[in-house]
Amino acid sequence: MNDKTKFDDSESAAMTTSDSDLTPSAADKHHPLLKLVLELGPLLVFFFGNLRGEWLVQHFPALSALGGPLFVATALFMAATVTSLIVSKIMLGHLPLMPFVSGIVVVTFGALGIYLQNETFIKMKPTIINALFGVVLLGGLAFGRSLLGYVFNAAFQLDSEGWRKLTLRWGIFFLFLAVLNEIVWRGSNWYYLPDVKAADNLWVLFKVWGTMPITIIFTLSQMPLIMKHTVNPPAEAEE
Repeated sequence: MNDKTKFDDSESAAMTTSDSDLTPSAADKHHPLLKLVLELGPLLVFFFGNLRGEWLVQHFPALSALGGPLFVATALFMAATVTSLIVSKIMLGHLPLMPFVSGIVVVTFGALGIYLQNETFIKMKPTIINALFGVVLLGGLAFGRSLLGYVFNAAFQLDSEGWRKLTLRWGIFFLFLAVLNEIVWRGSNWYYLPDVKAADNLWVLFKVWGTMPITIIFTLSQMPLIMKHTVNPPAEAEE
């Protein structure tokens, strides 16, 4: 066997491995609604915790040890996030990459914020998560890897050019969200100073009801690209 044949065989094997990695599992295909609930559920818990923080403290006095409503909401958010990861592992058989990384940052910065009674750690968490995702996606492209394919493989099957373009756009979008979060939380603190509660409420509203619609609109705007580069998955072998 000559060198060219060996190279072609190794390249073919690498492509096969890559295609296998990007193939969604049966659980991912059969539980799309569950995945949506597991990803959005903790956010809704966070919103409810901040909105009804004082009511929760009145009915569950032990929560007062956490601090104000934002800290109570953060503790509930941390618990809901960990629960969603456990359910994902049990029901889907694996931990989705982005929720897993987000969960680590949520627990780390949430715990720091509560322990130090410093809201800065809590409000900077989305900045760090989005900046991290943006840098990782764009950094992966710099090394020739379209990492987004390993995240959205259950939803889309695209060719290599499609994954590359979509990864670039999402990388830039994540950096945009990071900058936007900084503008909102720092701007609200300045605008409502010294009314901390009002500033917290505005930021929570943005985090839950602002970031979500922006992300949905951006996702929908990528549909022409996705439709253009969609490839039909190979037919499953009959048993």
